[in-house]
Amino acid sequence: MTIMNVLSLFGGLGLFLFGMQLMGEALEKAAGTRLKKLLGMVTGNRFLAMLAGITITAVVQSSSATTVMVVGFVNAGLMSLTQAVGVIMGANIGTTVTSLLLSVQIDFAAIFTFLGLILSNLPDKYRTAKQFGTITMGLGILFIGMNTMSGAMEPLRTWEGFQTAMASINNPILGVLIGAGITAILQSSAASIGILQTLVAQGLIGLDSAIFILFGQNIGTCVTALLACAGTNSTAKRAATVHLLFNVIGTVIFVIIACCLPLASWVEMLSPGNLKLQIAIVHILFNVTTTALLLPAASWLEKLACLIIKDDGSAGEAMKLVYFDARMLKTPPIAVAQLFNEVQRMGSIAMGNFQRAMECFNEWDEKKSEELARNEDVLDYLNREITDSLVEVKGLDLSEKDTKLVGSLFHVVNDMERIGDHSQNILESAQLKNQDEVKFSPKAVQELESLSNLVRAQVQRSLDMFKAQVTDNVLLGEVEGVEDEIDTTTEALRSHHMDRLKNHKCSAKNGMIYLDMLTNLERIGDHAENIATSAKSATGI
Repeated sequence: MTIMNVLSLFGGLGLFLFGMQLMGEALEKAAGTRLKKLLGMVTGNRFLAMLAGITITAVVQSSSATTVMVVGFVNAGLMSLTQAVGVIMGANIGTTVTSLLLSVQIDFAAIFTFLGLILSNLPDKYRTAKQFGTITMGLGILFIGMNTMSGAMEPLRTWEGFQTAMASINNPILGVLIGAGITAILQSSAASIGILQTLVAQGLIGLDSAIFILFGQNIGTCVTALLACAGTNSTAKRAATVHLLFNVIGTVIFVIIACCLPLASWVEMLSPGNLKLQIAIVHILFNVTTTALLLPAASWLEKLACLIIKDDGSAGEAMKLVYFDARMLKTPPIAVAQLFNEVQRMGSIAMGNFQRAMECFNEWDEKKSEELARNEDVLDYLNREITDSLVEVKGLDLSEKDTKLVGSLFHVVNDMERIGDHSQNILESAQLKNQDEVKFSPKAVQELESLSNLVRAQVQRSLDMFKAQVTDNVLLGEVEGVEDEIDTTTEALRSHHMDRLKNHKCSAKNGMIYLDMLTNLERIGDHAENIATSAKSATGI
């Protein structure tokens, strides 16, 4: 084994990983919107969640990517732990597609790469052909890398030190530890299984020993999700723990089976001669059988994960992005959906602040005043963070629909932040009114209450329409009609107020507070109308 063989081995591994990444990203990009819809369809039905996990992993060619995605969704509150368990189990089955793919003997990988290179450089109007070309090129590079690794390993057949090391792997526990360690280091079960298939195909290791390494590789793949859950809430950590429990329990079961029964002999009978396929078959048996055993006991796995990971009480934290996970930038449609949810959350906080401000104006409440001040800081924080995240997402390869939606969200975030600012202004008026013990006439109180109710209903209607992305011209016409009513009412109330000033029925201090209230309420109505009509600009309808 020369230094050139070692360099060729690592070079082949690099090509393999690059090809896998290239192919996975192209597949993910091609199916991005469908992935988003598929995840949105995941319900509490564990079987359907499992099917979703299988499909997503088969597309992105990485169970780790799927599991990290699930951890992000659970952390964002977009998926429950019950839903996550099914998807995670499905991801373990979906990843077997990769080992099956690697078991195919392809002698013309270079042609795949060359053809893919040509297609991927076509003009942008041939989008589908370009994506297919990138997938093909990734597949070709993957197999070139595998063939390179295979050639680099040939000298190991005659290296006595390697033969001695391989003989020690007959110890099941050692085999499991080696498999887990290699996969944890590579952060890719596909790569470690590909290496194992190459070793078996070269006759460097027997199937009896290889299956224990394979079992360990299933545990090693959990490291990616465990690292991904750093900084997440307790529920997300539990999702990663379920993934680990699934593979540890499966490994214990299959190590016992392999030690007590001639598992390797049975697999050799299923696929005589094709050594790579034998590894793929064991991989399928492991994941399908473990899923069949543990899916009915999923609730038990959840409870066990809850016992291991205690509740951290982080659900109430507001000064952070709750739904958006930067790791989802690799899947732009999902990142856009998460930011859409963040903007909805921002709208709810802005609406809450408006209600608190009006309640404080009607009757001063120190506790509500403090809550409003804290939430105003949250709104300012969300405005910065969401805007920065939208800038990042805007630079990605988005569909036409998502591009328009992102453009619309920039404006909506600003409108929601402005509603928060005007609510803060109302609170300041309320504070001044309370400190100076300002009293309004019953008529003025009635006028302000009437206008504030009109504005409050408009804000809530606008938030509901934004959430549903309403583009119906009739409903939008109603919003515009209410906005006209708010403007007309505001002008009428200003006129009434001027009459009271002329007749000395209102003091200058009262008048200043009253006019400030009218201005802030009218402007909140303006921003509410902008939010309601945002869907129209987002869709271009």
